[in-house]
Amino acid sequence: MKEEFQNLELTKNEAAQRFEMNVGNAEAFIVYRQSGNKITLIHTEVAPALEGKGAATAIIEKTLAYIAENNFKLIPLCPLVVSYLKRHSEWKRIVKEGINL
Repeated sequence: MKEEFQNLELTKNEAAQRFEMNVGNAEAFIVYRQSGNKITLIHTEVAPALEGKGAATAIIEKTLAYIAENNFKLIPLCPLVVSYLKRHSEWKRIVKEGINL
């Protein structure tokens, strides 16, 4: 994760079912659904001003850390998250058993 994103707060907006990260006046978010101890990541989006700057990677990493720290199991449906997991196998430990990447 780029240094400029490291200290930004990740917010779990339960009403909107999104993990959110504000970068100045711009926002990155991941839409999720939670069922028991499973969190399904559905869609990652960054504001146009943040595209290509590492914001998507940052919010994915922060969200995966949240899932790990809170003992959830991950169901990755978002193509960006799946792609990230394929490149960073250390996160596969939080993926729900039976899901092949």
